[in-house]
Amino acid sequence: MIQLTNLAKSFGGQTLFNDVNLKLSHGQKIGFVGRNGSGKSTLFKIILGEESYDSGDVSIPKNYMIGTLRQHLEFTEKTVREECALVLPEDEQWNFYKIEKLLFGLGFSADDLEKDPMSFSGGYQIRINLVKLLATEPNMLLLDEPTNYLDIISLRWLRGFIKEFDGEVILITHDRDFMDSVTTHTMGVQRKGLRLVQGDSYKYYSTLEMEDETYEKTKANQDKKRKDLEEFVARNKARASTAALAQSKQKELDKMDDMEDLQNDATLSFKFRYKETPAKVIFRAEDLGFGYNPEEPLFQGITFAMEKGKRLAIIGKNGKGKSTLLNYIAGELPLQQGKLDFHPSTTFAHFGQTNIERLNVKSTIIDEIAS
Repeated sequence: MIQLTNLAKSFGGQTLFNDVNLKLSHGQKIGFVGRNGSGKSTLFKIILGEESYDSGDVSIPKNYMIGTLRQHLEFTEKTVREECALVLPEDEQWNFYKIEKLLFGLGFSADDLEKDPMSFSGGYQIRINLVKLLATEPNMLLLDEPTNYLDIISLRWLRGFIKEFDGEVILITHDRDFMDSVTTHTMGVQRKGLRLVQGDSYKYYSTLEMEDETYEKTKANQDKKRKDLEEFVARNKARASTAALAQSKQKELDKMDDMEDLQNDATLSFKFRYKETPAKVIFRAEDLGFGYNPEEPLFQGITFAMEKGKRLAIIGKNGKGKSTLLNYIAGELPLQQGKLDFHPSTTFAHFGQTNIERLNVKSTIIDEIAS
C-alpha cells in the first residue's frame, strides 16, 4: 500500500499542505473532499509522480500499479474496440471480451465498438479513457471527477464496479451521494494537513465540527485558567507570606501548552443574479424537433411551458439530445421544426457542456469574466 510521510507542498508563497501523513490499508476506498484549490488534484499528481513536492516521502510498493482517469483525449486507433485493447498485455490484445464488457457497462452499443473514437462526444471520449483505465486492472484507482458526463445507467454501473473493486480507491467528486455510496472512509485537507475519518462525508464533517467545538471549549477553559494564574502570581509574588505559593503557580503556568486559535479555511459563496419579470410563462416550446441528419431526428414533438420559478431537469441516456435541446432553445442551432415563443421581458444565460469552447484563450481570466 502507498504511504505518505511528512509531505509538504507549496506554490509560490502559498502552502497547500504541510506535514501530511497517510498510510492506506488494503481495500480502503476513500472519498477525498475539500474546496477547490485546496490541493486534492495536486496530491493525486504527487502520488503519480507527475508533481514534485517540497519535503517528505512517498512510498509505493514494487509492482504496485496505480491507475488514474486521464482527461486528456488522444486516440490512435480507428475503432473504439481496438483503441481500448491497446492497454491489454500484448498476448491478450485480441481478446476483446474484457473490453466489450466494460464498454457495454458504460453505455456503448455493439455498433459503437466499430466507430472511430474521435467521432464521439467529449463525454463518451472520457468514457473510452475510463474503460482503458479499468481494463488495466490496477491495484489502486485515483479517480478525479469520474462521474462527469455519465448518465444515470452508467453511474449505476460505475458504482457497482467501485464497490466490487478488490483494491484501493481515492475518489474526488462533487457528487457526494455517489461518493458516500462507494467509499469506506472520507479524507480532506484540513488546515494544511490531511484528516481521515472512517465513514461517509457526513460523518467526516460532523466529526470535524465536534472536534473543533471540543478544542474551542478546552482553549476557553485554558485561557481562563491562565488568566487566573497570571492574576494570582501578580498579586502574591511580592508578599513574603505568599511568595512560595506564587512561585509554585508560576511553574504551573510555565508548563501550560499554548493553544493557538483555530484557522478556518476561507470559504466562497455566490448567488445567481435574477432579473425580475412580470411574465407568468417565460417561454413556450411547441412541437420542437431537430436532427443533425434529417432522416434520424434526435427528438420530435417536444411541447412544454417554462413557467416563472420552475426548475426543470432534463434526464436521459447520453447521445439522446439533452444538450442539443438546450442549444436549440438557446438559439445556437437553426430552428428545424416547431415554435419557441419567449415573453418579451425574458433574458437568459446558457452554460453549455463544452463551455470552454466559448472562451477567448488570449484573454485573462478577469477580462473574460468582464466581457
